[in-house]
Amino acid sequence: MRLLHAAMLAASLTLMALPMAARADTPTDTLVVAQNIDDIVSIDPGEAYEFSSGEYVTQTYDRLVQYDAPDVTKLVSGLADKWLVDDANKTITFTLRNGVKFAPSGNPLTADDVVYSLKRVFVIAKSPAAILGSLGWTKDNIGDMVTAKDAKTVVIKYTGDISSAYVLNVLASRPASVVDSKTVAAHDVNGDMGNAWLRANSAGTGPFVLKTFRANEILSLDANPDYFLGGPAIKHVIIKHVAEAATQLLLLQSGDVDMAKNLTPDQIAGLDTKTVKVESYPQAAVHFLSFNQKDPDLTNPKFWEAAHYLVDYKGMTDSFLKGQMTVHQAFWPSGFPGALDATPYTYDPAKAIKILADAGIKTPIKVTLDVINSSPFTEMAQSMQASFAKAGINFDIIPGTGSQVITKYRARTHQAMLLYWAPDFMDPDSNATAFAYNVDNADGSYQPTTTWRNGWEPPAAMSAEVKAARAEADPNKRNQMYIDLQKQQQANSPIIETFQEQAQIAMSPKVSGYVNGAIHDFVFYRLVKKS
Repeated sequence: MRLLHAAMLAASLTLMALPMAARADTPTDTLVVAQNIDDIVSIDPGEAYEFSSGEYVTQTYDRLVQYDAPDVTKLVSGLADKWLVDDANKTITFTLRNGVKFAPSGNPLTADDVVYSLKRVFVIAKSPAAILGSLGWTKDNIGDMVTAKDAKTVVIKYTGDISSAYVLNVLASRPASVVDSKTVAAHDVNGDMGNAWLRANSAGTGPFVLKTFRANEILSLDANPDYFLGGPAIKHVIIKHVAEAATQLLLLQSGDVDMAKNLTPDQIAGLDTKTVKVESYPQAAVHFLSFNQKDPDLTNPKFWEAAHYLVDYKGMTDSFLKGQMTVHQAFWPSGFPGALDATPYTYDPAKAIKILADAGIKTPIKVTLDVINSSPFTEMAQSMQASFAKAGINFDIIPGTGSQVITKYRARTHQAMLLYWAPDFMDPDSNATAFAYNVDNADGSYQPTTTWRNGWEPPAAMSAEVKAARAEADPNKRNQMYIDLQKQQQANSPIIETFQEQAQIAMSPKVSGYVNGAIHDFVFYRLVKKS
């Protein structure tokens, strides 16, 4: 705890040294947010694959269909105001809305923009391409699968044993965001389809336009008054990168920010409800501890089993995670169809020691544990460091920024990793593919899944069941298949699910209309007002 406390103290002293003039209330037309956004690697919607970048993409871009405020549980019209499904021919025909324009260019939306946007995901070939690739799309066939019938009509084809409902959910996901093809093409450099430019600029139809982005510092947005669902009530949104929860708290209490997104439970509990309000939002994010199977010392299934009994689930949720996490030990979050709510593992060091001994696993074992250097990850890592040590498994904690940790994870160069995962779209296949599917574990066959990133190739039957569940048309049977998959993965995997997140966001009483859905893509500022 020494390093964490030192960081918080330094941040607090720095803030206290600020001139009093800088601590006035924020402007009435501006929402100022304190948030840890150091996980952002890219804000290009065809590349953005981090949690904070998902929030950004939702503010600046739209999809053909989408989950939108105020009711983020329903799939609704986006850039398309109607669509016709032809299940027999695996085709969906979309008709675009009239009068939609890109910001800030003012260019009208056309079917060519949709075709260009979906094609560029495969040309730039970043991690999100795998999401759209589940529709049977590739760089070679995308030109045949997505076509413009005319300026207002887009025809989408798909292949494989998947239903049209699954396809619509995929098309509501982040990489299906539509960009201004004329503007982006004008900024093409050496065939990158504007990738470098979109890392610092926006070219969407969304309710906001990017004004400034500086990594690990600030992300600011200006309202798009011509947004097709009506211009936002708030004119500006400024998201300040503030990694330390203590600093976020002081900024909120001093009136320098309107919203703090990463306060600890103790800080939440100590707030003055007369001056600050707290809103809670159930989240789909599942936290997990994983072990890289490229390290031979971590490949024994009995080691995985023992690890389940060395996490102090109750101790953490009763203390520093109180109100922000619930114990959850399966890959699909509770509250959604197909979830497994059973929690068979409890903290039991004696049982873990026996499992290791019976398996002939010699201790002590030293393992590096990569973790994001902010709350609550640091506290979780320190708790696990203490609890695992009782069985002779000694964690050497390696803190880093979110982007550093995620980049290392994608490169498969870690030993153990403490992270969390949110669905790419609201279908259980999103997490089943991430946690229970991997049929090509080669170093050169990158996959944006926890299985591949941990070098784990599940039993062939498990991967086959993931494919079968994706194709199953009967909803009840399909949900039961996902429950079965979670039981298998829960009992025999180096990826150990621990908690499900609940967001507690503290804000000024002057703020209303903020919408925060179950995943980061469902965060909306366009309805926010300040009294």
